[in-house]
Amino acid sequence: MRKIRKQNRNQAILFIIGFIIFAIFIFPLYWMLVTSLKTQVEIFSIPTPLWPKNLTFEAYLKQLEVSSDTFIGFKNSLIISVGAMLISTVLSIPAAYGLARFRFKEKKIIILLFLITQMLPSTLVLTSLYIMFSEIKLLNQYWAPILADATIGIPFSVIILRTYFLSIPKELDEAAKIDGCGHLKSFIQIMLPIARPGIVVAAVFSFVYAWGDLIYGITFITNPTMRPITSSIYNYVQQYQTLWNSTMAFGIIAISPVILIFIFMQRYIVSGLTNGAVKA
Repeated sequence: MRKIRKQNRNQAILFIIGFIIFAIFIFPLYWMLVTSLKTQVEIFSIPTPLWPKNLTFEAYLKQLEVSSDTFIGFKNSLIISVGAMLISTVLSIPAAYGLARFRFKEKKIIILLFLITQMLPSTLVLTSLYIMFSEIKLLNQYWAPILADATIGIPFSVIILRTYFLSIPKELDEAAKIDGCGHLKSFIQIMLPIARPGIVVAAVFSFVYAWGDLIYGITFITNPTMRPITSSIYNYVQQYQTLWNSTMAFGIIAISPVILIFIFMQRYIVSGLTNGAVKA
């Protein structure tokens, strides 16, 4: 009986700690939502209310106008993010499989280089990419930010997928060889279906990286009608004031695809991250 009480007390303590951590992380999102529903006067009132007294959806109505920059930026970000996701996922899957299943001398060096690229800031390669894209006439085209964002997604995807392929027993490869399957057929018919959660994780994070990119979008594209949605944040920073309710409404709309992806794909994401963390 005493042991059961102790377990219940420990579970209650863990629940309280978990709720506090959850509240800390969710509060910025809650404050964005609340601020977007307030008027400019109420935002700067002291003390600031935790919930708007005069609820207004004016900021959202402005964002959802057909002629607004939000819809244009949304379309541009979708094109860039999907393109970068497809390129990084398609290229990283065979690379990760090769690093996981084959042995060669330069294997550790290649893995180390992939890890090093994760530590490099985007600004470090910005000038080099700009010169390269300028030479091959890709500036002011969607291909420039798509390829640049893919360079961020590929190393992360390779690292994630490599550990996932390592967690798949090698006996499956041997059984496939006995049945007459070569490396390519075994990879397509056996490995890819099993590695689906890991592939989903790699694709989701590549999409999120590209969706949240700002520096590549505004550097390689000078045409305002082709820039991603993240660049539209400057529209609400005026000379004498910042329209905080419109800024927060824009932020809620901008992050909505990412939130929806994590809500509907969380089963694959959790499975991909946990299974891929078995081996290094």
